[in-house]
Amino acid sequence: MLDQLAGEFSRPMTLPFGVVVLRLGMAVILGGVIGWEREVRARAAGLRTHMLIALAAACFTLVAMELVDFSNINEDQQRTDPLRLIEAVTAGVAFLAAGSIVISGGNVRGITTGASMWLCGAIGLCCGTGDLRLAMIATAMALIVLYLVRALVKPIARDEGDGN
Repeated sequence: MLDQLAGEFSRPMTLPFGVVVLRLGMAVILGGVIGWEREVRARAAGLRTHMLIALAAACFTLVAMELVDFSNINEDQQRTDPLRLIEAVTAGVAFLAAGSIVISGGNVRGITTGASMWLCGAIGLCCGTGDLRLAMIATAMALIVLYLVRALVKPIARDEGDGN
């Protein structure tokens, strides 16, 4: 009985273990890079949240790929649609991101954090599929937007606040 139980948890994976660890690890690292910026700015969704979102998206991607590869269903009967995975991850992250957006007295706060959470889901999907270059490019561009564009917009917002 123990052998049968152990067999349930030792199914071989289609991807080598090292590749799985690399993909999940990169999702955590890249999500953490974006989350660090939010953490430094003392936002509600910071380092851990962004890391977990990217990790979850990568994990869902890997699980979907494994299910397709090890399915007992005949290939003619199996319908695989990668867009459904993207839709599911996007919907889940959008639900979390919406919770970070607060509207109070006509002011909207948390929308950049919500967008960064959504992007971390996409980065996790990239890592899960093995497209690490796209994930790294997206992370680099996010940092440009979060740091450089913020530095450019901040003086403009200050001028508008002066009534000029």
